[in-house]
Amino acid sequence: MSGSVAQFIWYAGTALELAFVVCSVARRSFLRYFFLNLYFILTIGSSVARHLILGDFGVDSAEYRYVYFYTDALLTVALYLALISLYNRVFGELRFGKYVRFASVVLLLGTALFSYGVVAQSTDRLTTTSFAYELSQNLYFVGLVLTYLLWGAVMKLRETRTRLVQFVLSLGLYFSAYAAIYALVNLGGGPHSDSVVQIMAPLMGCFLPMSWTFTMWRHSEETRMMTAQLAAVPR
Repeated sequence: MSGSVAQFIWYAGTALELAFVVCSVARRSFLRYFFLNLYFILTIGSSVARHLILGDFGVDSAEYRYVYFYTDALLTVALYLALISLYNRVFGELRFGKYVRFASVVLLLGTALFSYGVVAQSTDRLTTTSFAYELSQNLYFVGLVLTYLLWGAVMKLRETRTRLVQFVLSLGLYFSAYAAIYALVNLGGGPHSDSVVQIMAPLMGCFLPMSWTFTMWRHSEETRMMTAQLAAVPR
């Protein structure tokens, strides 16, 4: 990917992320979807940090590698929290919120410990970006499974809130794409073949803010889907 194309994608993704935050404020939904907004705010900050480090040290530098993978791990955790907040909204009326939060913390800690255990098998890897890479990869897999479980709950409970349904659906597609990206990386030799992530991640990074911004702007919190429309959504 040429530098000009990569820069265009970076600007487009950052603009879409900012657009979601601005749209949330304009639609008076910032606090209602706080963790979704927090994720995009952190994404914007991480993108700026990566861009600055890239300009100073270059794409092949150890500094850029550390910043890239550790900010990616941070953003994956933030997206995981955004997913759990959607769980709370789906199950909130059933008073399952506290159980969802407890289970999510246990699962997050378990994933982090598992990732550390995998990396700790090689002492040398603890001083590299391997832990951040392993944590991101495992959390993306956990997020993929949880999103599809949430989608199953949406269908089972006949959830009709348009915003919520489309947020969950978009997140499922996003996690699926990232799971495929990490699978390609592993087939190519693990974290050393991160060029695939560097090319594909920015492209996929534009999809989620674009989809969520469109949903936030077009639909109000009171908008409901017809049951027939919900059943027609591909599972």
